[in-house]
Amino acid sequence: MDNNVLLSIYKYVIEKGDMGICVVDTEGKLLIYNKKMRELEGVNEDEYEERRAIEIIDFEIEKSDIFKVLSSETPVLHVKKTYWNKKNQEVTYISNIYPLHYEGVLIGAVEFARDITQLEYMMYQPLRRYGAPLTFDIITAVSAVMKDVIEKAKIVALSRMPVVLIGESGTGIDMVAEGIHHDLKVQNDMFIALICRRDEQTVLNQFEKYIVEKERITFFAERIEYLSLEAQEKIVELFNNHPNHQHVLIASVGKDPIDLIQKQELSKKLYRLFSGITIYVPPLRERKEDMMPFIDDYFKRHRDSFGSTIQGLSEEVQETFLKYDWPGNLKELEVLLDEITSLITNETIVESHMLPVHFKWKIQSTCEEAENEVSTSDLFVIKNQQDIRPLDVYMKEVEEYYISKALDFHQGNISKTAAALGIRRQSLQYRVKNYKLNKKSENID
Repeated sequence: MDNNVLLSIYKYVIEKGDMGICVVDTEGKLLIYNKKMRELEGVNEDEYEERRAIEIIDFEIEKSDIFKVLSSETPVLHVKKTYWNKKNQEVTYISNIYPLHYEGVLIGAVEFARDITQLEYMMYQPLRRYGAPLTFDIITAVSAVMKDVIEKAKIVALSRMPVVLIGESGTGIDMVAEGIHHDLKVQNDMFIALICRRDEQTVLNQFEKYIVEKERITFFAERIEYLSLEAQEKIVELFNNHPNHQHVLIASVGKDPIDLIQKQELSKKLYRLFSGITIYVPPLRERKEDMMPFIDDYFKRHRDSFGSTIQGLSEEVQETFLKYDWPGNLKELEVLLDEITSLITNETIVESHMLPVHFKWKIQSTCEEAENEVSTSDLFVIKNQQDIRPLDVYMKEVEEYYISKALDFHQGNISKTAAALGIRRQSLQYRVKNYKLNKKSENID
């Protein structure tokens, strides 16, 4: 096929694909910046023409991932970015950035960005209300850990003290927060959820307005670490400036507050306001005994609302659900059940063939990773005479495995891995090339 035809095909695929692609040379000059990447960054088509990457991305800032890749010549993989783009739109995507080499010489870097904005938005939504107040009575709490969470939350409601709820998105933290509100002995007038992932000024305006106008408000600041430190301390100031109110302040964070403070993502003043009262809401993978009651409750509501006959899961599907880790927690499960039930007619049991294809792929991928982990762990176990290998072969395998794991722990960074292993960077590069480590060879080839 003619090279010009191939070039036209490549350009068409790059421009029409749903993956954002950005390619720069070693000086930061923009070589490729496809339509999807322009949409993600909020850059107009006229804007990006004749522009260098330095004008579009933070190329010169050492925190820039592309800068890191060009400096270290190692990939930066699976980085999730959430920010407001140039069109003032909130965007979230997963980014993989690789160094580009030609005949052994670095010539630039390429970034592939997968848009997960809608998925992220969906997963951060609270669990469905079903038109009823979210009280402790309707929270699925079969596991001992969730029963403990509710007991602690009831104590907080009794004391009316500020509290921090710690946990991943989709775990039902919003239900615990509203449960505290409804369990107050002296009822508050309103429950106001401040979505801190959204516009910061809007959050502050809401807080300032209601804390002055009303006497008894329950404020729930969802993922408060997304606010700037200045905004967090403004909330502390507003709260302390109105000591006679009967407001209750609840906040949630996605990680350990101490770690967030060390990373300067959580204000020390704000954390002190909560007097160290924290409640950890565990992810679904740590309390899978809560899953089937949640599903049973979901199907009961579906029967009541839509007159369906759906009763439950087949044994095979139940086993599949129990093996899966549910990174999106109860919210991911709820969304999956929505998708399944939207297609049912007169079925009473959810069978394997009714599961969405994308979910089956995730399950398959999880199983393959687990199998690889098992096979790797058995690599150096000597079970019988057939496992005995020449010493030099065995030592080479041990070294290869050790280097592979060291690279994993340092996200493929050659310099950091070499320093940790106590060898020169060039020596590590030689070994990686020599062993042709599966996913590591891309760091230097």
